[in-house]
Amino acid sequence: MCDAHDYAVSRRGVLGLGAAAATTAFAGGFALPGKANAQQAASAPNDISPEEALARLVEGNARYVADSGCNSDFSVGRAARAGVQYPFAGILSCADSRVAPELLFDHGPGELFVMRVAGNFVDVSGLASIEYGVAVLGIPLLVVMGHTNCGAVSATINVVKEGTELPGHLPDLVGMLKPGVEAALAEKPADPLAAATRANVVHNVEKLKAAGPIVAEAVASGKVRVVGAIYDIATGKVEFI
Repeated sequence: MCDAHDYAVSRRGVLGLGAAAATTAFAGGFALPGKANAQQAASAPNDISPEEALARLVEGNARYVADSGCNSDFSVGRAARAGVQYPFAGILSCADSRVAPELLFDHGPGELFVMRVAGNFVDVSGLASIEYGVAVLGIPLLVVMGHTNCGAVSATINVVKEGTELPGHLPDLVGMLKPGVEAALAEKPADPLAAATRANVVHNVEKLKAAGPIVAEAVASGKVRVVGAIYDIATGKVEFI
């Protein structure tokens, strides 16, 4: 249903979140929440369980695949979003132009906190963004999402198997992808690219779960869940792993 997530700014309208914004201004700023903020966050629109957040992503992707999406008028709630944001999921995805998390999960502005880098891996700057999403914005779900036919993973396979030399700073990017790719290739899979893509996702999910102090503590307390996913560009379907 399109109204299944009416907590979002784009569904609630300006009045409801206008009041919330007045009491939870920290969500749009850059301050770690203290006791007062923790109390305010308890009533925030994204104060939902990780399981509910995941269910909303699954439902949104089903709408996208069926071409029955709900998000078309992005002007709705624009004024309210200017002062506050309540994303319910953080998505670490590839920078590939064919991968657009807001579209493939059918959620509008203010609902997803998206970080993109070729190869969807966790580095220091990306982790800092994720920590901000967890500690300040109150995100309950983090998703590391790879995709089919990933050029970054394919390039890493070529480097590992053929010793291919890449220009510029690409070797640094490949270095971040090697752990997952090498683990997959060691199993001699029938489809190296698919296996390496999945292994890279799993590697970064585990890396994120253990990333202290903010994310690891949130995961240990059950406030945040970290999951992996693979987006099939051809079908539009997202498989959670």
